[in-house]
Amino acid sequence: MNTIIVYSSAKKMGNTGNAVGELATEFGAQTLFLDDYVIHDYSYDHKNKDDDFRSVFRRILQFDHVIFASPVYWYAVTPRMKAFIDRITEFMDDEQLKPELRELRSKQFSILSTSIHEAAPQPFTEMLQKTFEYLGMTLRSQYHKQYPYEG
Repeated sequence: MNTIIVYSSAKKMGNTGNAVGELATEFGAQTLFLDDYVIHDYSYDHKNKDDDFRSVFRRILQFDHVIFASPVYWYAVTPRMKAFIDRITEFMDDEQLKPELRELRSKQFSILSTSIHEAAPQPFTEMLQKTFEYLGMTLRSQYHKQYPYEG
């Protein structure tokens, strides 16, 4: 099964980047750092078609298993990860794009979180799980990596 790890973090090679590297080695997975791309917020008028979102999303569709990775920011994913997830709505709104969106129904997803706590908070994992299950994906696994507080 081909796997890609899609991640976002304030530091590309910080704690989340390290956890992504470990999991990528374990799965023989490719990685995609969302913060390397221009991904604007969702627009009801679909005014952001000129950014990188659609090409990034289409690249992800080439994989059978997608691991979404983010540090826990106030019980949520990073702003870039949230913007990416919100933009998937474009494929729901456009009849020509819906067939591509439906490809998610044959995909599996996992969640990788990092924080100073032993486990990810339920609101964090629940948002991701409910969103991707709504899109037809099947939850495979949840991973969490605890790191010491760096402040």
